Amino acid sequence: MLGPGAGASPLGAGVRRRRRRWVRRGGVGVAVLLVGAVGAGWVVYEKLDSNITADNDAADELARYEKERPTALVRDAQNILLIGSDSRSGDGNSAYGRDSGTERSDTTILLHLAADRKSATAVSIPRDLMVNVPSCRRPDGTRTAPRFAMFNSAFQVGGSACTIRTVEKLTDIRVDHHIVVDFRGFKEMVDAVDGVEVCLTEPMNDPAAKLTLAAGKHTLNGEQALGYVRARKSLGNGSDTGRIDRQQRFLAALVNKVHSNDVLLNPTKLYPLLDAATSSLTTDPDLASLRGLYQLVRGVRHIPMERVQFLTVPRRAYVHDPNRDQLVEPDAQRLFTRLRLDEPVAVAKDGSDTGSTAPSNEPSGQGSRTSGDGSHTTPDGSPAERTERPAGTATDTAQSSRSASPPPDPVPTFRGNTAAEDGCG
Repeated sequence: MLGPGAGASPLGAGVRRRRRRWVRRGGVGVAVLLVGAVGAGWVVYEKLDSNITADNDAADELARYEKERPTALVRDAQNILLIGSDSRSGDGNSAYGRDSGTERSDTTILLHLAADRKSATAVSIPRDLMVNVPSCRRPDGTRTAPRFAMFNSAFQVGGSACTIRTVEKLTDIRVDHHIVVDFRGFKEMVDAVDGVEVCLTEPMNDPAAKLTLAAGKHTLNGEQALGYVRARKSLGNGSDTGRIDRQQRFLAALVNKVHSNDVLLNPTKLYPLLDAATSSLTTDPDLASLRGLYQLVRGVRHIPMERVQFLTVPRRAYVHDPNRDQLVEPDAQRLFTRLRLDEPVAVAKDGSDTGSTAPSNEPSGQGSRTSGDGSHTTPDGSPAERTERPAGTATDTAQSSRSASPPPDPVPTFRGNTAAEDGCG
């Protein structure tokens, strides 16, 4: 009679049964953990998704005037109006002044995302710019008369819808989406990334902004950052130009910080940022969800920092009031046209607000520019040489065909900066 083998012994069978029970129990445990993780993820998603406020009133008002709004000319290009509200009605906002029941757009930026998602251009619109504000619906349902007024008054009387219609009339650019953020949201986003580094070339002591800083590098928390970007008379020459430049440099530094792996790959930092951002946003209905925001940012997360540009519309002091602004023409319209057609613009620290031209980065325009009198010149400004060839040759025929078309419009350069530039350099 054969003795029991290892696989046939009572002990071996018991081991196998226990192993199967542990596998089943382990499998159930893993399943529970997975369900728990998915459930926790869904709870987080639902919380962040419900944080966002949909601006349905603005959507209804814009629909009322749909026929007069500009038409989008380039498929997949996007124009998002970013509005920083100075409302004192939110939690913690009363520290910045009395709540009068109204609010103005403390900062307004038209963000253009190229159709190929290889560049982003943020254009600041000064709050003191004198513009034509259309008839707008007040919160109480009454309507204002069309008027010529400061730009930020549009938000005060008619909210985001009035601001959007004013921007569209000014630029003839279709605004696809809009985002409104208040003081509290701005502070919380800065705190969520553990502050943003700035550099001061001179000390800052601004009681109104509740901020005192020595010259040099500083990592500002949310409260300090708000004072820094809102301060006006305590830095530089006290003009709104200096304040806008400072806001743009700060936003560039914030974009750089958010774009860094330290934030995007760190859940303990990414969640507070998402929570702060979503809880402080009021957006058009299409963006008022995590899915909507994800669809927007999915295609832009790989834009190189040097292709994220900040500039201000070309403007100068208003002829009837030096404390107000007016557009510099035709340079402002040239900027608006290029954005509308999704054509490139360039920025430079030493550029002017007059839309000066620079050699195009496009293959068709490399190596030459058009001078003020329309003549063709080389990059150093000297007249371009023309090589004479015998008539009737293939080259001559090709050149004659090309000469029938005007040279490509050089890429205009505006005063500004990119997110890649280190303000502390």
